[in-house]
Amino acid sequence: MPVIAAPPEHRVLLHNITWETYERLLAENGESCGTRFTYDEGELEIMVVSASHEKPNRTLAHIAEITAEVTGRDLTAVGSATFKRKDLGKGFEPDSCFYFRHARAVRDKDEIDLETDPAPELIIEVDISRSSLNRFPIFGAIGVAEIWRYDGDRVRFYALHENAYQHIEESTVLSPMTATQATAFLERGRREDWTDWLQAVREWIRARA
Repeated sequence: MPVIAAPPEHRVLLHNITWETYERLLAENGESCGTRFTYDEGELEIMVVSASHEKPNRTLAHIAEITAEVTGRDLTAVGSATFKRKDLGKGFEPDSCFYFRHARAVRDKDEIDLETDPAPELIIEVDISRSSLNRFPIFGAIGVAEIWRYDGDRVRFYALHENAYQHIEESTVLSPMTATQATAFLERGRREDWTDWLQAVREWIRARA
């Protein structure tokens, strides 16, 4: 009997959704860690993720954490926390996100209020099945400095510059990591033992830090 693989992401796009409905849905699904909500001025995308989505997400998050560790950067990881700005009509739940320069400012906060707190500096986005809602303008409006995006084939890095994202090769917030090397480590992580993989990532960073 053939094995049918589950899609990495299942998405539903809803139109003309009020902010109040968006917040009610967030509250009702607060314990559902496999669901992501993205809101942009009445457009609401609901995404349910599978293991084939979460595996590259976690691997890229580990790459970010190891790069920060080896290069001596402070870090606060916020995972897929909800970020929203009612005044902008925008909200999102990233796959993973991090603070570096502002790590201490948000470390002890149970909730982050983007009207007074800084935006995350790095977001990891796994988008294998292609989102029907363009999330980059949402991230840009909120002020996310950098995005690492995996499309099922390769990792690409984008940095915010004058309210738009530009493709970059080397990370601006986590130098010396590059998009090419992140892709290579992602592929190696599929076939290598965990301890061997960790050592390889650390050695590569140490040689260039």
